[in-house]
Amino acid sequence: MTRPKRLSPEAQAEALATLTGWKLVQSREAITRRFVFRDFSEAFGWMTRVALLAEAMNHHPEWSNVYRTVEVTLATHDAGGLTELDVKLARAIDALAS
Repeated sequence: MTRPKRLSPEAQAEALATLTGWKLVQSREAITRRFVFRDFSEAFGWMTRVALLAEAMNHHPEWSNVYRTVEVTLATHDAGGLTELDVKLARAIDALAS
């Protein structure tokens, strides 16, 4: 399997322009977004759907959940930064949140 290649700063900016609500993490090459749901059950159900999608993609998010809020951070650790995999997973995550 080929290791994904990091996005250039220009490609990162282009990708972020197409993603709603995602922003660059200040301290590292990653993107993050906060999702807020009606309650814990809705947040946890959404996380379960994201987990199944991430497993199928073999690309897993960093996340935390407090009651109805889920913070998601995406980076490709094998590549040392952002790759197209992160952008693809961010789009899929957004689709599940709609």
